[in-house]
Amino acid sequence: MGDGSLRCADEYADIVVIGAGLAGLYAALLAAESGKKIIVLAKGSLEDSNTNHAQGGIAASICAEDSPDLHFQDTLSAGAGLCHAKAVRQLVVEGRREIWRLIDLGVPFDKEQSGLALTREGAHSRRRILHAQGDATGRVILETLKEKIAVVPNIILLANTFALELLGDSRGCTGVLCMDARGNPFCIRAADVVIASGGACQIYANTTNPPGATGDGIAMAWRLGARIADMEFVQFHPTALMLEGAPRFLISEAVRGEGAILLNSRGERFLFKYHAQGELAPRDVVSRAMLREMQETQARHLWLDARTVSDFERRFPTIYSQCKRFGLNLPGDLIPVAPAAHYFIGGVVVDQRGWTGIPGLYACGEASCTGVHGANRLASNSLLEALVFGRRVALALARSGRQKPRPAGARFQFLQGIANAQEYKARLRAITWRWAGLNRDKAGLEKGLAELEALEQDLARGVYLCRASMELANMLTVARLLLQAALLREESRGGHFRTDFPAPNHAHRGHWLLTRNSPPRFVKISEEEDDVLPQA
Repeated sequence: MGDGSLRCADEYADIVVIGAGLAGLYAALLAAESGKKIIVLAKGSLEDSNTNHAQGGIAASICAEDSPDLHFQDTLSAGAGLCHAKAVRQLVVEGRREIWRLIDLGVPFDKEQSGLALTREGAHSRRRILHAQGDATGRVILETLKEKIAVVPNIILLANTFALELLGDSRGCTGVLCMDARGNPFCIRAADVVIASGGACQIYANTTNPPGATGDGIAMAWRLGARIADMEFVQFHPTALMLEGAPRFLISEAVRGEGAILLNSRGERFLFKYHAQGELAPRDVVSRAMLREMQETQARHLWLDARTVSDFERRFPTIYSQCKRFGLNLPGDLIPVAPAAHYFIGGVVVDQRGWTGIPGLYACGEASCTGVHGANRLASNSLLEALVFGRRVALALARSGRQKPRPAGARFQFLQGIANAQEYKARLRAITWRWAGLNRDKAGLEKGLAELEALEQDLARGVYLCRASMELANMLTVARLLLQAALLREESRGGHFRTDFPAPNHAHRGHWLLTRNSPPRFVKISEEEDDVLPQA
């Protein structure tokens, strides 16, 4: 592992958006109406985001039998007492308008004779999940946005460009240090920067996330001094494909919404033993019930029975083709499934404008923490959050009067990379899965932190001029923050379950805020206040 000092070329923009999923592209498209120059960075290809893998759809109360109030209550219920009520109200009210804006942009949501086709997912009291091409909703939305952005002259899309570090000084965030596809570093100096880099579930051994979901944006914001919250809350999707030689491919919750049921290794339907809603219970309930059934029978997986789902190939073409690729013929065959890490609820704390509190730095999408999801995300609210808060960030950017930084031509010290970075990643994932998975306790979390610290001692600290090594550094940061927060929260709530504290504790109804060079701070929720997270 060598290192070296390099002078980096400077590029300039009014706005840099880190991430090319729904939140980043939507914010960029809307902010471009101000005429500002915008550069959007995609770490890999434009198809590598979590949005592109989003199957189930997007939740919105658009039918006559539904209402924002019902959607509001369902979201609060799933959030287990930690939702930011004002943010949730914004989500459900403004979200309906964003759906119609997507339709105006040309997103072809699926239809039926009575209008837009809707399905139901766990913890929703109504059918309110819109979908496109069956189970390809995220991909279809992204394709539409990319077509629109392609003809916007003041938006530049840079694929295969890794954001290594946020630049900052006493004035706040001043740009991004990047690496291009050839491994060459360069700087983008900008008035405003948006973190829309997605989630971090690649820190787990079993995950539905694509390889790029390594928490880069959260880690960079942490290093710059942003506040991070709710890191202990990770949503495990109950039904990931569990076949030897196959990726942990997501089997959408919408399959259960259309009538599929879960069976244990004895062929018994079991979920009604754990929750009155059975297969449509909140995801954390379903996942832990599945884990208990698997432990009781020492099974590696359970079974999803979709034989009652009509016209499966048409309704779920992506799942159908993926399962067929690995020898399953649906809906006749039972699908082997097990829980996998799926969605990162915590992230960079933002206010209702998407501002982090650091001048010039915003965040939206899965990398942010708006307070919308509380302790457990309601199914299909994530794409809606990306739309609503992507627009709010765009409005703030359009009004921003920050000036672009002056030319710098700075030199940076780079570490050249770790030869066995992939081996270190595998060790980290095993630690996180074992000690901070569905079930946690004090002894395990302390052991996990000690193992992460030992792993870190083998590595140099700094900016690596190597994607795998920089991802590893970011994953270590995120994993450490997760385990620290999980150790601090001595209760069970939503996506966080402690076997040594198996019940919710009202004294812990609040948020742990983590900030670099400061001790953790607990912000208790006031019964009289809607604002759960302190605003920037």
